[in-house]
Amino acid sequence: MIELTKFDETRVLVNEDYILIVEETPDTVITFNNGQKILVKEGRQDILSLINSFRQR
Repeated sequence: MIELTKFDETRVLVNEDYILIVEETPDTVITFNNGQKILVKEGRQDILSLINSFRQR
């Protein structure tokens, strides 16, 4: 799981296996396999780096 920050400063853990799409519109929107979406402060490249780091462990 990766830790991300929502716009209200809430830190959340996200299971990267359920991420379907990450868009910057200009805010970063993550869409999950079930259709649920969340807005986060981290950019698309930051999320990709977090996922890659997690998978390397």
